[in-house]
Amino acid sequence: MERVMIPVEEYAQRRERAAALVAEAGYDVLVGNGTESDASVVRYFSAYWPLFEMGGVAIAPSGRSALMVGMESAEFAVERGVIDNIHLMKEYRETADPEYPGVAGVGYREVFESIGVTNPERIGVAGWLCTNMAMYEGLREAFPEAEIVNADELTASMRANKSPAELACLREGFRLGELALAAMLKAMKPGMTELELAGIAVAELYANGAEGEAHTVYSFGGRRTTNAISRSTHEPLRAGEIVQIDVGGRVDGYSPSVGRPVCLGKMNERQRRLVEFCREMHYRTFEWVQAGVVAKEVAVRYERFVKDAGMERHYLYGPCTGLGLMEVEKPWMEATSEYIIEPGMTFQADTFFYDDDFGCRWENGLLVSESGPASMINEGTFMEPIELDV
Repeated sequence: MERVMIPVEEYAQRRERAAALVAEAGYDVLVGNGTESDASVVRYFSAYWPLFEMGGVAIAPSGRSALMVGMESAEFAVERGVIDNIHLMKEYRETADPEYPGVAGVGYREVFESIGVTNPERIGVAGWLCTNMAMYEGLREAFPEAEIVNADELTASMRANKSPAELACLREGFRLGELALAAMLKAMKPGMTELELAGIAVAELYANGAEGEAHTVYSFGGRRTTNAISRSTHEPLRAGEIVQIDVGGRVDGYSPSVGRPVCLGKMNERQRRLVEFCREMHYRTFEWVQAGVVAKEVAVRYERFVKDAGMERHYLYGPCTGLGLMEVEKPWMEATSEYIIEPGMTFQADTFFYDDDFGCRWENGLLVSESGPASMINEGTFMEPIELDV
């Protein structure tokens, strides 16, 4: 089977687009930083996914660019990145803070000079929350008079509408997630631990070509399902409980998620009511997310429907978040979101509701259509409430 991936020339096109936006925004240079857990900005422009250390890209208004990596990543960056202008920098070293006395690194001034930027007055920084103090202080030491500006919106605007190659990566990641979901449902039984179930998913992802998990696999039951975020534990699965599954395959960086609530046995009336209401809101999200609509209108409509249904106390957030190189990324869709929904945008429809002792979540990929309701990126398997014979 041919590997699904982003073509090399698409990375160059992204950097060219970014350069034009950098000039338009009045930046003298754009710095994009990332970590192993959130490499999205770095990987979007360079294909490079840092390991242990951090990574960064620098893009000038001229279009010239550089890749910045830690002191141990020289050969790794050559092998995995698509930017030839690579610089070793202590600002990007791993958090154990080694000295590397035998390795000569460079600073931001040398990096910027390599792309034709000297004495910048305005530096845009994307991956703002991935930019640590060492990076910030390195910029400030090199250019004490420069204004350092959060440029996350610049890169987020580029990433919101997906190319055909990006959509192919997302579809493949969803396909892998649904394969893993099927394997988990086949194996699930009372007494096995949450981590055992997660291990089945991970094995299925790698066996079918994923480069990793799109995010840490969710497989946990009971009260832990009331948490929007949790981790699998050594606790056993129990008959009669709701078990939450969320799983996806990472494909050339793209990281979608399939989410399903599963009952080991028959649901009681309270469980069924919440699971079915959650699924109804999930489908309404696809109905309401349409091109030309202001995003906040969807969120307000969603919240109003929840309140009118008397389900407000079971509600934490909604209706969806951006989807791409991260399973959750900009733009969020909230009651304060002023952006216009456009065709080609992708979202993670993440529908979560909870009660005192259990919760449930339905997740699928959403693609904004040219007109009418959004379509589902993935096949959407196992969309009926799942009750396993035990």
